[in-house]
Amino acid sequence: MLRISALGLDLGHRRIGVAGCDGTGLIATGLTTIRRTSFAQDMQRLRQIVTERQVQTLVVGLPYTMSGELGTQAQRTQTLANRIAKTLDLPLDYIDERLTSHEAESMMRTQGLNPAEHRDLIDRKAAALILQQWLDQKPWLSSK
Repeated sequence: MLRISALGLDLGHRRIGVAGCDGTGLIATGLTTIRRTSFAQDMQRLRQIVTERQVQTLVVGLPYTMSGELGTQAQRTQTLANRIAKTLDLPLDYIDERLTSHEAESMMRTQGLNPAEHRDLIDRKAAALILQQWLDQKPWLSSK
């Protein structure tokens, strides 16, 4: 059976939401939120997660504009994502992340949590939504 180990990232200016998946590639789960300090320290933490989970690919949410174009924020995200992928020596896929943070906030409200008090959790949930979307598309099947 094919083993899938992907890491979903929700890249922000202050935090990086991180999600992983089960080995079957069916379920994404929020793992942690990294409070960004320096690129070197951020990569040290990500490298630790990549090693522990034997990650094979990175999946990054790309914040397209509502009209579906690559705006300034998406270009910044691509620059950072490419730098991370190169540093970690991993392939990189992008997923349209429009509204994932809003969806994560909505999920939290449903659970009775105030999103303003749980920014780290929102980032983790957004990363899980990004990774789940990628898993649901099963891109690895097309490479067989």
